Amino acid sequence: MALTRHAYAKINLTLDILGKRQDGFHEVSMVMQTISLHDVLTFERAEGISVQSDNPLLSDDKSNLAWRAADLMMHTYGIGGANIMIEKHIPMAAGLAGGSADAASVILGMAELYGLDVPQEELADLGGRIGSDVPFCVMGGTMLAYGRGEKLRRLPDMPETWLAIAKPDIDVSTAWAYKNYDEKGTLRHPDNTRMERAIESGNIDDICSLLCNVLENVTMDRYDEVGQYKRCMLEAGASAAMMSGSGPSVFAICDGREQALKVRERVAGLGGASFAVHTVGRIGF
Repeated sequence: MALTRHAYAKINLTLDILGKRQDGFHEVSMVMQTISLHDVLTFERAEGISVQSDNPLLSDDKSNLAWRAADLMMHTYGIGGANIMIEKHIPMAAGLAGGSADAASVILGMAELYGLDVPQEELADLGGRIGSDVPFCVMGGTMLAYGRGEKLRRLPDMPETWLAIAKPDIDVSTAWAYKNYDEKGTLRHPDNTRMERAIESGNIDDICSLLCNVLENVTMDRYDEVGQYKRCMLEAGASAAMMSGSGPSVFAICDGREQALKVRERVAGLGGASFAVHTVGRIGF
């Protein structure tokens, strides 16, 4: 019997880098939010692992995080494998955690497929072996992520908010963005404490004013398109706009669905992929 799950993308409401760790990773502190843009994964029990996708650019071997997640589940819990079909909607190399979302969906999907009685928090910790964003994608909702991004603290749910999101026709290497941040630094850092208060109070105006991503200027200095997309969204009436993760995707906070559609239509004229989406609460298991 086939099982289907959605793999939800994320945005960063804040992203701060606190320093370089001895293990080579960066110490970060960031507020992350699940959004309704998602891939669709279908699972069937199998002896081994098979990963297929409607996107020919997605690899079907162990370089794919979904494949690695399935392998990790098999070896950790002594279960069988799965045939996995991925219907891609989240742009790749976009700063939206598409690969991590797929890996998280595999972890949750295989646990359900084989009837595992395992706490969701344990599955999130397991996902940290695959990638820093995977634990958040397992849990979903609104969270403060710290450490290298794998440690999580649940925040109150952000009020449902409509967003326009666009990914220019460029790819940005996360490693490149962090390396260049090391060289350049930033003058402004997020105030995560105030962002938490704004989320708890449901004050969208405060949330908009507190958006901050220390990697944004690094990426914008190299790729003019990111700044162009931000300006286009703001000129179209968005309340605020910012790059997500290491980019190049940009999201805009909008006053309802109609405005999100309007902003999406305007920015679509610049090319790339664009979407009107909304925030999503914690992911069920």
